[in-house]
Amino acid sequence: MRFAAVWGLPPLLWQLAFFVTPLGFLVAMTFWSVKNFRLIPDATLANWRFILNAGFFRSAYVYTFWLAALTALIASLVAFPAAYTLAYRLKPATRRFLIFMLVVPFFTSYPVRIYSTQIFFSPEGIINALIAPLGFGPVSVLNTPTGTVVGYLVLTLPLVVLLQTFALMNVPKTLIEAAHNLGCGRLRTILTVIVPSARVGLIVAATFTFVLAFGDYVAPLYLGGSKPPTLSILIADQVKSGNHWPRASVVAAIMILTLIVVMTGMLGLAYGRRGGRR
Repeated sequence: MRFAAVWGLPPLLWQLAFFVTPLGFLVAMTFWSVKNFRLIPDATLANWRFILNAGFFRSAYVYTFWLAALTALIASLVAFPAAYTLAYRLKPATRRFLIFMLVVPFFTSYPVRIYSTQIFFSPEGIINALIAPLGFGPVSVLNTPTGTVVGYLVLTLPLVVLLQTFALMNVPKTLIEAAHNLGCGRLRTILTVIVPSARVGLIVAATFTFVLAFGDYVAPLYLGGSKPPTLSILIADQVKSGNHWPRASVVAAIMILTLIVVMTGMLGLAYGRRGGRR
């Protein structure tokens, strides 16, 4: 017991120093005020009332939540065929190589990947140059919600494929063989055996996608044009507008609370039924 406590102390201290303490300071700052562009430690609810009653905040909240949820859905659906192929249809050597190739994008800075995406989707970019001889285009993606979603997918899709692949690989092969022996076709086996068995991993992958997209700042700025603004853009705007860190802290605190609620709900969805059976 003492041995476990000693080894568990460094991570605990790390979390206290670099997560709990900054989070507590962030929450405390939401009750401060700004006078003459200077932060004044206070105990006021004015920042909460201003943000919660502001129409621009409600619009940004709904917009950010919707884009993050849409990205999680698209990434989950697009990644599943690739993950299924990696898990069941390829030789181990080929699978290892492709998994390595999915990891490679994480070696490159995310802003660099976003700048590269701009080259593809700019009005004179690669995609429009390819479709112009066919009589299509130009396709407008930059400075639109579609551009923001594309940026979110650039960030999250490789991770979703990896998580789904590992989840599918952990499904017992005996269950799949039993389904085939009982006359289930491939599609029915996927829907009734593989997906339920890999449910936890699939939900965790979707949850990671939502969390990363909900708080991302780079894609909405450089691909979405920050119009309409997401919550991350709104935080920066509040800081630039009169150096109002307390209002920005309110937006950040609401984002953290939203992520906690979403993650709790998704984990309950992933483990709830299994826990009920026990």
